Amino acid sequence: MNHSPARGLLAPLPLLLIALYALSILLANLTLNTFIPLPVFGLLSVGTIFFAAVFTLRDRIHRAGGLNAVYIAIGAALLVNTVFALVTGTEWRFIGASFLAILVGELADTAVYQRFIRRSWWTRVLASNAVSVPLDSILFTLLAFWGIKTNNEILQIIFADIVAKYLIAALFAFRLRHAARSAAA
Repeated sequence: MNHSPARGLLAPLPLLLIALYALSILLANLTLNTFIPLPVFGLLSVGTIFFAAVFTLRDRIHRAGGLNAVYIAIGAALLVNTVFALVTGTEWRFIGASFLAILVGELADTAVYQRFIRRSWWTRVLASNAVSVPLDSILFTLLAFWGIKTNNEILQIIFADIVAKYLIAALFAFRLRHAARSAAA
């Protein structure tokens, strides 16, 4: 576990990552009810495009600021997004679905990431995303859209969300790793 003050929350990188993390979740929540039909099967929520970055950002926060920074990021994102949703009159079912999916998915991801803390960054990211991506997608979609969308639409949303989150998170992680290597060179 990393609790070292030298890499704590006073450093600019964890603060920037926490702000980007909360912003990504906010943008995802603002666009959660807008869908792009995929060519063969799937309804991709525009919010998923923003939310996919959350998984890698949280892992970067973990790396840059430690476990306490991750918990602060999750708490800050939940608070900011809940307040914003209340101010904008977002439906309670979406607020609750978002809050619970973030809380459960992010804490599960963090627990898995922490379990693999002595492994390579890629192993930690892949293992934690393997748990959190489907958990978040299934939980949020069922809570937000059960009774509003058909079962077929719900399956399409879950499918598209999981595929898109994996792809976007992998691209984002690859880009961050490439940028870090370039900066070190």
